[in-house]
Amino acid sequence: MIPTLLGVAVLVFLLLRVAPGDIVMLKYAGTGAFAPQEALDQERAQLGLDKPLWEQFVRWIWGIVRLDFGNSMWTGRAITEEIRIRLELSLELAIMATVVAVLLAIPLGTLAALKQDSWVDYFVRVFSIAGLAMPSFWLGILIILFFLIVFKWLPPLTFTSFAVDPKANLAQLIWPALAVGYRYSAMATRMTRSSVLEVLREDYIRTARAKGLWEKLILSRHALKNAMLPVITVIGLEFAFLIGGLVVTEQVFNLNGIGMLFVESITRRDYTMTQALVLLVSFAFILVNFIVDLTYAWLDPRIRYQ
Repeated sequence: MIPTLLGVAVLVFLLLRVAPGDIVMLKYAGTGAFAPQEALDQERAQLGLDKPLWEQFVRWIWGIVRLDFGNSMWTGRAITEEIRIRLELSLELAIMATVVAVLLAIPLGTLAALKQDSWVDYFVRVFSIAGLAMPSFWLGILIILFFLIVFKWLPPLTFTSFAVDPKANLAQLIWPALAVGYRYSAMATRMTRSSVLEVLREDYIRTARAKGLWEKLILSRHALKNAMLPVITVIGLEFAFLIGGLVVTEQVFNLNGIGMLFVESITRRDYTMTQALVLLVSFAFILVNFIVDLTYAWLDPRIRYQ
């Protein structure tokens, strides 16, 4: 995990430096005032951009080791504070969307596999294909239009923490969670159906049926546990993606989360903020992969054998 994060840090640091654009020029362009070269050089020195690249990188890595990500080059505020106030929203939305996806995908995928080539199977396959075909932000727009036209009601536009007002918090986040969770569940449903079908054709399932075991017991104890390994992989990776990858959906529902902060920091060429966000999302992917590996060993005892 540590070498991977170090490699990500090196790549994002170098790529941001070679990308076109200058945060100092953007700052002064936004004010509309003429800036002499002396003022530009002074601003670069204040941001530490006049130092050699190796020195900038070493200072940044040393700050990360001390859990100090520094300040935003654009706003001047602490990066940890900027991320903290948005991470709660993105993390809660990702968790709610994952719960929605799991509640839809595993029962529907299993049912489709058990009723293969029946009308139930066809319905579930159409349901999942429609989820893959519809972008979550477009489904979000349809949800908003439906409530506005039919009920003359709009979801709250101002984020309220769950600890402050759970009712207002859920009233705002449940709809983007359903929009994202539906598309999320479509991939997991198809993976669940394929995995369960493959497991049901195995010899040990035939043996269990020949011994007279109940079908429910065969499905829960023998089939599902082995079929869940690839499904957990899809669910875990998609969860990590949701933390920083819902830019358009956040705009549709007026959510100021990590995705919006990502876009703003890249547009402003805010090096320190972009580097911190890339490391955050990378850490989320790496941590989720680690948890998925541990879950493999819990579901399949053979993985624990030396």
